[in-house]
Amino acid sequence: MSLELLLIIAFGGALLTYFFGKISSKLRNVLAVLISLALVIIIACLYGVQTEKVFYHGFFGLPLILRLNSLSWFFAAAIASLAALSIIYSLGYMKERERTDYFYFMMLLINAGMLGIVLSGDLISFFIFWEIMSWATFLLISYNKGKALSAGEKYIIMSLIGSMCMLVGILSIYTTVGSLNINTIASQLSAAASGYKLFILIIFTVTFGIKNAVVPFHIWLPDSYTEAPAPFTAVLSGMLTRMGVFGFLLIMYVMIGAGSTLHLGHGFFSFNNILAWLGAITIVIPTFIAMLQDDAKRLLAWSSIGQGGYMILGIAFGTSLGMAGGIFHTLNHATYIVLLFLSVGIIQYRTKGLRDFNSLGGLFKKMPVAFLGAFLGICGLIGIPLTNGFVSKWLIFKTLILGKAPFLAFAALLGTWGTILAAYKFLHNLYLGQLPAEHKEIKKAPMTMQIPVIILSVTILLFGILPGLPLKVINSIVVSLGFNAMDISIWGIASETGTLNTLNIFVAVLIIGIIIWSIFKAARRAVAVEQSDNYAAGSAIPAGKYSYTVNFYNPLDRMIRPYLKDFVDVFYLKLAEWTQSICDSVRRIYTGYVGNYVMYIVLFMAFLILIQLKWSVF
Repeated sequence: MSLELLLIIAFGGALLTYFFGKISSKLRNVLAVLISLALVIIIACLYGVQTEKVFYHGFFGLPLILRLNSLSWFFAAAIASLAALSIIYSLGYMKERERTDYFYFMMLLINAGMLGIVLSGDLISFFIFWEIMSWATFLLISYNKGKALSAGEKYIIMSLIGSMCMLVGILSIYTTVGSLNINTIASQLSAAASGYKLFILIIFTVTFGIKNAVVPFHIWLPDSYTEAPAPFTAVLSGMLTRMGVFGFLLIMYVMIGAGSTLHLGHGFFSFNNILAWLGAITIVIPTFIAMLQDDAKRLLAWSSIGQGGYMILGIAFGTSLGMAGGIFHTLNHATYIVLLFLSVGIIQYRTKGLRDFNSLGGLFKKMPVAFLGAFLGICGLIGIPLTNGFVSKWLIFKTLILGKAPFLAFAALLGTWGTILAAYKFLHNLYLGQLPAEHKEIKKAPMTMQIPVIILSVTILLFGILPGLPLKVINSIVVSLGFNAMDISIWGIASETGTLNTLNIFVAVLIIGIIIWSIFKAARRAVAVEQSDNYAAGSAIPAGKYSYTVNFYNPLDRMIRPYLKDFVDVFYLKLAEWTQSICDSVRRIYTGYVGNYVMYIVLFMAFLILIQLKWSVF
């Protein structure tokens, strides 16, 4: 099947879904699911296909090109799969909402835009699809109105800055190379001056750094993830934000080339090293800010920023293992962060929007599927063995160790410690402890919301136990980007200093599990007591609370909160205030009186005469 037909189905399906919704909501839902699943099947059938084709010849004299290779297929498959799961999930979540025709239209339009981005073979097509994705994202972030409007405004302002930087870069490349075909650019930029290559990398780093929420371009993400509808937050956090990772791979290792990118600058001030340190900073600070949040979605949002730092750290290091780790972590993060947001969405759906840690708890028995999904998602987020997150983090840590980068390795390790603290708070305050009285009769989520949770939970274990399945595709991407092939098996990967074999880990965990189960089985049976029949430090538990630690990490919070403020966000807000003040002052010039304008002209002419006189003296 041609790539043009794939995009016609994607964009046409979005439009048809909107119009079918005016006829019947059931018909719209069926069509939305069928379109999203059809895209998954079509992309799956394109596995291994390498193609490039001009699909439009006359765009201001420039050809528009679609192409498919291992890199674009990998991202397209992830985009379509996660979008399909989010659409299925939304059937239950959005059932009683308003403007659902609009919601499904935008969801499918964003999906189509992302597919267009990864399938683009020229920078004009890339830019057009990028803008479609960005503006549709702004509209869906703002869907709930209220606080969501300000979140959407923050997103689109940052996105426009990124788009303008991209446009400057595209115009510069066209002026220099005379073509916007990515293959042509890649062949000709290799001969460009190092200073020019560095300029291109920096200008596109702003664009893709904003989209991937790299510090200090991250300020749009916490509010956007928090205020967007849960099914769209899954898409936004899963692959839309990671279009930034795709962009970095495209500009650094496809267009500029690995040979050039890895040799721009010297020592600490090389481009790759600076980018790696930005990745390290992005890991540490947002991860510990996440720990201080009392809103479940906001905690996941800040954690997601931190996880993006691991991806940047991996691909910036510029080795086969690092590239594999960064790319694999992009996929792994998409699976477990989507799973976590969907599990929070189930709680919101049944509790009428609650996501405050201090108002929830004890939902383990009431929502076992959501709990299982949250538990496995947290395990993947931390990187516990037998989950996919462990494998990609292992690859990144191994890269840093082999590359003799102890400080970057320590930053990555520090991020893992912070993730453990934040993840435990998330799991404990939502699902463990005492169930609030008002939630005693809470019901399970609809099956359409549970199915995506089950599929993603299985995926986390599947890619954790059999990492060779995705690593085979990732290995072909790494080779296509100019790096050495890796020794991949179904159970793991071999490196210079040892082999990762998940079969050994699986057997060890299984044996330990059997031993622990046997001990508990042989022990005395537990006696069930009322949840309120508990004590903490010798004191009775307050009614309705599991323990006095309801405000989690309070002592630590008091110590580190002053140092973990989002100073970048504060700076941007101050900059906006200064800009508004300057504009207000300039606006006073326009009084509407002709006499004032005549006076401005006279003063300006006098200023020019003065300059001329002074110039004549010299």
